[in-house]
Parts: sequence; C-alpha cells; structure tokens
Amino acid sequence: MVSTFARDIRACLRFYSRLPVPPGDDGHAMPDFARVSWAAPLAGGVIGAIGAGVVLIGGFLHLPSFVVAACAVGALTLATGGLHEDGLADLADGFGGGATREQKLAIMRDSRLGAYGALALCLTALLRVAAVAATFERSVLLAALAIVSASALSRAVGLVPMMMLLPARGDGAGASAPTPSPSAMRLALIIGGAIALAPWLCGASLAQTIVAQTAAMAGALGVSNLARRQIGGYTGDVLGASQQVAEIALLIAISAA
Repeated sequence: MVSTFARDIRACLRFYSRLPVPPGDDGHAMPDFARVSWAAPLAGGVIGAIGAGVVLIGGFLHLPSFVVAACAVGALTLATGGLHEDGLADLADGFGGGATREQKLAIMRDSRLGAYGALALCLTALLRVAAVAATFERSVLLAALAIVSASALSRAVGLVPMMMLLPARGDGAGASAPTPSPSAMRLALIIGGAIALAPWLCGASLAQTIVAQTAAMAGALGVSNLARRQIGGYTGDVLGASQQVAEIALLIAISAA
C-alpha cells in the first residue's frame, strides 16, 4: 500500500514538474490518470511548497512584498517548466485568433507564441504576483500556505474538463491521457479541498477559505464551458488553462482582506 501510494505521487510529480524524480517502470511516460489522478493535489502541494519556501525566506530577509511574490511565482514556473502556462498561452492564441473550430485547434497546436497568448501570460503572471504580494503584506505564513493550497487544489480541479468533456481531437496529450475514474477524481477533490483549508489556520476566515475553494472550482468549470463552446471538447491546453485559472482564482480570493 505504501509503495503504491509513493509510486502514484512520483508519477504525478514526474508529469507536473521538472523535479529530479526517478523514472518509474515505464520511464517518463504519461501516468495512468485513471488510477493516479487522486495524487495530483499531493504532487501540487509539493510543487507549491517550493514557492512557499521562497515566501518564507523572503519574509525572513524582510524583502519587499512584490519582490518576494515575483520570486515565488518564478520558482513555481521553473519547477513545472511552464507546463500549465504553455497550455494557457496556446488556448488564448487559439480561442482568440481562430475563426472556426479547426482553425482554433490548429493554432493551439502551433508552438509559436501569438499576441493573445503573450497577453494572457503577462496578465496572469501579474495577477498571481499581485495576489501573493497582497497576502504577504497581511501575513508571511498566510501567503506561503495560500500558494500551497492553490497549487494543490488547482491540480485536482484542473482535471475537471476531462470529466465534463470528450477529447476535442483524436491525438495529442489530451486524447492520450486516460480519463480519471470517478473514485479517483472524488479523492483528488477531497484531498485538494483538505489541503486548501490551510489558510484558515493562519488568518483567513473559514468563509473566505470556502469562497476561495469555490472560486477555484468555478474557474475550472468556466474554462470547461468555454472549451465546449469553442472547440467542442478538451485538449491538454484546456487542462493547463483550467489549472492556471483555478490557481489564480484561489490566490485572489485569499488576498482579499
């Protein structure tokens, strides 16, 4: 049981991050999300701990809040290799620049960054940095836990499009990823929600914490509904965008005094 537990977490960490995680039995292949998706929020919590560590160090050194927040967001992006940010940018380019479903999917597959994608990356980076900075000014520990919470819960709700939609194309990362089983998805949401209660322990009210969790879920649902209207399904880029929007929504909700 313990070995299975650790194996699933390592599989998610290999997929979600560039941390030096040893390869599994199948090397660095995409994990079987039908089974391991329950561990997604735990892997997200580990990734979030990197950003939280930067916040704690910045607080210890009495650095300006905006500098600390920018370094924390930068550390998170380095840890993941910009995996989710890339999806968000591709989605913005496709949905913003394509006139038809086929054009949108073609643009999303293009690795080049367009104007819509660049604007989306700039805006979302600013929102993340501003939200963390505002929370940091209230409490260093609250900012650290908010990052861990957002990173964990967003990895769980970021899989929601897979439960709501069918793949938009027959190939690609989205189509090749097994759909999480209902039991694994429920466990992922429970674990992610439990971790996301952490801000309640150090300054955020219970109501604010629940609103933040709800905002994260609403963000993922919003991206899912947008993808349904735009391309009739999900892709890997849709999953990445869902994670980013959910993370930002939670951080902003916690930053509200």
